[in-house]
Amino acid sequence: MEPSPSPSLKSLSAVSLKIGLLSFGGPAAQIAMMHKEFVETRKWLSDERFLHALNYCMLLPGPEAQQLATYCGWISGRTRGGLIAGLLFILPGAFAMALVTWIYARFGNVPMIEGLFYGIKGGVLAIVVQALIKVGQRALKTSLAWFLCAASFLALFVFSIPFPIVIIAAGLAGICLVRPDANTQVDVAVPPAARTGRTVRLLAIGCCVWALPVVLAAALLSPAHILVDIGQFFATLAAVSFGGAYALLSYMAQVAVETKGWLGAGEMLEGLGLAETTPGPLILVTQFVGFLAGWRAPDPFTPLSAGLLAAFVTTWVTFVPSFVLVLAGAPWMERLRGNKRLAAALSGITAAVTGTILNLAVWFALNVFFARVGEHSFGPAHVLVPDPASLDPTLAGIAAVAAGLVFLAKRGIATVVGLTALLGLAASMLGLGPAAV
Repeated sequence: MEPSPSPSLKSLSAVSLKIGLLSFGGPAAQIAMMHKEFVETRKWLSDERFLHALNYCMLLPGPEAQQLATYCGWISGRTRGGLIAGLLFILPGAFAMALVTWIYARFGNVPMIEGLFYGIKGGVLAIVVQALIKVGQRALKTSLAWFLCAASFLALFVFSIPFPIVIIAAGLAGICLVRPDANTQVDVAVPPAARTGRTVRLLAIGCCVWALPVVLAAALLSPAHILVDIGQFFATLAAVSFGGAYALLSYMAQVAVETKGWLGAGEMLEGLGLAETTPGPLILVTQFVGFLAGWRAPDPFTPLSAGLLAAFVTTWVTFVPSFVLVLAGAPWMERLRGNKRLAAALSGITAAVTGTILNLAVWFALNVFFARVGEHSFGPAHVLVPDPASLDPTLAGIAAVAAGLVFLAKRGIATVVGLTALLGLAASMLGLGPAAV
């Protein structure tokens, strides 16, 4: 497939905003949406280039979907394009998360909002399945790829092997076992020059920008102020967040609840539920935690001002490193696209990434459909087993409707999200939704 000419920044902005507004369902659905918009519909990127970008983003700490949006924007519009695509992917979810967190902090759970998000949870499952099928069709073309996909899924879902180890092993398997086809045509558009000086300057500036809010809070308020504590904690979390948000949830919850005392364990679960059903990266659950921490220790601000400032600091230190790593590393990765050894390694990683997306999708489905999910251990293996009696039949019905819309009626994501949100609201009003659980 020949990519179309680079889009205007106006066109890129419109598409990026659409993705940001409709990016429900976690990384699997978000990656599929980006593929549909950038590759299938507008042909701004080729399949090969999209998967190459996805592989690089999977190797970085931080939210892979936001990094992929930034990379796709960079390919289409260089630095300005990367900033536009990355920011517009984050901002709708960040504003939505700030609003629902404020409502939660001020009024508690609101049945109408709970009902809308309840329905969306069922709807996005169909989108996730569609994503798996599309990504799998492009990534799993050999027996080895299928094997690596299955091995990756089992390593993550059953044996809880750290994500970086899985990806490194897949890359080594690709180098050792994949034999590049000499007749394969690689999409090698001329990349921008990768210059060491530019990369070093960008990394240095990025690190300064990353630390700026925390430094200002320490200077203007106090080194012991809650904003400084929040900034330092979530900046550290961002630097080691390999494997996406799911890999960090237990550690973040333990520190935020038990060590810091910013919120309770039940509130942490409710925040995760809000993050799963609002648009944007799941890592925006950090914003929920930061907001509540600021809301409950507001001095010298009002609770709302302190909550919003804490949410801003949290989001800033969480996402700035991703922008820096993508914008600094993308020229070097593009320069290496024609390298056969790297191509072999990335083919293994591509298959493993598909298994990673499957792992996220199964985890999400189990925790959405079932109120109780236990864990059975068999030596080093740990298997999540849902309690059949805890199945939510209403949500299962909404998911079935969504599947019909996606696979039979061929409706778009906006239609699926909108209709399932209304179904969730209706179920809630009839006493069949979250208020009844």
